[in-house]
Amino acid sequence: MKYHMIAFLGGFVLDLLCGDPYWLPHPIRWIGRAIEGLENKMIGKKGQESKELTAKEKRRRGTWLVVLMLLNVWMITSLLLLGAYLLHPAFGVALEMIMTYQILALKCLRVESMKVYHSLKTGTLEQARVAVSMIVGRDTAVLDETGVTKATIETVAENTSDGVIAPLLYTALGGPVLGFFYKTVNTMDSMIAYKNDRYLEFGRTAAKLDDVCNYLPSRISAYLMMIVCVFLGKGYDAKEAYRIYKRDRRKHASPNSAQTEATCAGALGIQLAGNASYFGRLVEKPYIGDAKRPVETEDIKRANRLLYGTAFLCVLVLTLMMSFML
Repeated sequence: MKYHMIAFLGGFVLDLLCGDPYWLPHPIRWIGRAIEGLENKMIGKKGQESKELTAKEKRRRGTWLVVLMLLNVWMITSLLLLGAYLLHPAFGVALEMIMTYQILALKCLRVESMKVYHSLKTGTLEQARVAVSMIVGRDTAVLDETGVTKATIETVAENTSDGVIAPLLYTALGGPVLGFFYKTVNTMDSMIAYKNDRYLEFGRTAAKLDDVCNYLPSRISAYLMMIVCVFLGKGYDAKEAYRIYKRDRRKHASPNSAQTEATCAGALGIQLAGNASYFGRLVEKPYIGDAKRPVETEDIKRANRLLYGTAFLCVLVLTLMMSFML
């Protein structure tokens, strides 16, 4: 437990300092390539899908993809860590620290969202649309300045759970083995869980498993957000965050996505969500939060402060829990 706590804190600090340099090889990219390779073998490349596959067969193959990916990631991560710790505890701690760092996405989320902020402040709307297209799945060419800002805030809010708090919780609980297990589930969901002809059945298992894995973390993230609002100053309203959370946390097709989005909207006193365009198709969505004031570019910064405050509070709580187990 002592080694695990040192590696856990060290990995968090590394993520704060370094983020995800694009030149550095990253396990999640390898996992993504493995998912894509299996997908192409199982149902064909995009535009070359087998027409003979029934919905049931697609679902079965999608389930096998999930099983194969999780077994391989679990086995490889376990063997690497076991080998490192058998060589020497120092090697084990170093490898576990690096793995923990690679599981987290705190600085990366802030850096990418702040690219949108700076484009809106000093660049053009077109540059901001390009920047936000890197972090959202919706059509960005149709967004105005407010739409770009809202999309960025929503992404920061949702990924506070998916990209930061959930990985912290799983890694604290089961080390990088469980951390990479979660990240693999999350990556499969982001790659093959779309509601279109290709993925509706093939990605069903990945989507359902992601919902299960994020059920508790998304709710824990929301409550951590509410607590940290108390310490962030007058720009954040903890009571309103709780009220909007209780009212709007189910206003999303996913059982988890609106949890932190509703909390963030309430904390900032703004209205998020609403209709959005995906792959040229308008999707009607309810609004989340109350429009107590217009959404402004500075809200991207405020959402990032909420993100960082929530992450630090989570690490503090988890570290205290681990210290009690020593």
